Order: sequence, then structure tokens, then C-alpha cells
Amino acid sequence: MAATPLPPAGQGAAMAAGGEGNPAGMPPPPGTDMTGICFRDQLWLNTYPLDRNLVFDYFALSPFYDWSCNNEQLRSRSIHPLDLSHLSKMTGIEYVLSEVMEPHLFVIRKQKRDGPEKVSPMLTYYILDGSIYQAPQLCNIFAARMGRALYHISKAFNIAASKLEKIGYAEAENEDVNSESKAAKEAIDIKELKRVDHILASLQRKLPPAPAPPPFPEGYLPPSSSEAEKGPEDQQTAEPQIPPMDPIIDQGPAKRIKFP
Repeated sequence: MAATPLPPAGQGAAMAAGGEGNPAGMPPPPGTDMTGICFRDQLWLNTYPLDRNLVFDYFALSPFYDWSCNNEQLRSRSIHPLDLSHLSKMTGIEYVLSEVMEPHLFVIRKQKRDGPEKVSPMLTYYILDGSIYQAPQLCNIFAARMGRALYHISKAFNIAASKLEKIGYAEAENEDVNSESKAAKEAIDIKELKRVDHILASLQRKLPPAPAPPPFPEGYLPPSSSEAEKGPEDQQTAEPQIPPMDPIIDQGPAKRIKFP
């Protein structure tokens, strides 16, 4: 494994300043919320390849790195800092590489180990195209999205209220108009009515003609034309006839007319 490169001059100064009062000469552990900053060392990226073997050395240069972690103890013993066979035998703060998409994306998880199979996740960091970020916590994401949604809902209610006030003022002004404005309004309504009639007539012309009626079934005789041409007086003097039943509709025995 390649040797870990020295940190930049600015970071070395910060380490020296943080080491005051610290017997180990190391800076204090980083804060919890560091989502507002980003780290990138272009000189290191131009010198070394960013892969799964050297990505932790690059991450150790950032202010997100906790120098009191178990990975740093492995580095001091010339052991790869991401070797799980050694990390699982230790307890305390450690970093593990959870997701890898070389060379663009690396996800590093910070966790607390209490036993070989007992770990508690703490924070997550990701390296995207050489830039290191701290992933926001889920509660912060929910709080930000809820605040954004409440802002847009409140803004929508304010816009709706302002428009309703304008509509109320317009209705009050319409009630105070004189008869001339009412006559003009009626003329506009007539024009709209004619426009609707024109649209309906054009649609009627576009529709196909009505289909022909279906033929009568076999055995059914329609009334003759001579009976239809009789006058109303002849129809009154004639004996009452049973109205013909429509043979197409099956009314059933319960719905048939019974005669004495």
C-alpha cells in the first residue's frame, strides 16, 4: 500500500493549533453537523488515483476525519485501515466503506462498535468525483422538506385570499352600475348565446346521420295505413281495442294484462 501523503500546509497548521493541550498532538474530533462544508484536495487527486485502496487516505485529510478512531490505530501499525478482520476485534469509533462506484462515488459510514457483531451507525460521508461531503441526517431532511411545504402552502393561501378580495370588490362595483352597463351586459350575453348555437350547429353537421330503425320480427303485423288515416271521430266510435304489445320486450307473465 502506498504511503499516506502529508496533509496540506493549512491543514497541518490547524492540526498544530488543535493539538495545544492535547498530549497526542491531534486535533479534537469533528463536530456532528458539518453538512455546510465540502473538502477537496486537487493536488492529491492529481498525484494519486482515487480507488478503494487509497480512498481512506484521502478521506483522512478532510476535517470530517476523527483521529481517535480505530482506523487510525491500524494505520499506525501499518495495517490497512479498512481491514474488517482487525476492526471487528476492536471497540470504539470506526469508519467502513459501504458503497463503491470507482472512481466517481465512495460512501463511508462512521459507526460505533461495541462487539464483533454489534455496531451503531452514527454518520455517513460520501466522496463524489473527488469532493467529500457529509450526508444530512434523515430528521434534518424531513424538517427541511416540511418547512418548504408549509411555506408553499402558506403562500398559496395568501394568493387565494388576495384574489378573493379582488372578486368581492368587483361584485360590489357591478351592483352599483347603471342601466346602460346592464344593457351592454345583456348584449354580450346574447352574443355568447349565438356563439354557443353556432358551435352546436357545427357539431350537429359533423355528426353522422341517425341509423335506420331495426326491422320488425317475424309474425308481427304493423297497423295498416287505412286505420291510421281514420279520423278521430271514427276512432272514438270504434270498439276499444287491446293495445298491441311490443314483441321485442319480454314483459314476463307477471306483467301481462289480464282480461275477464
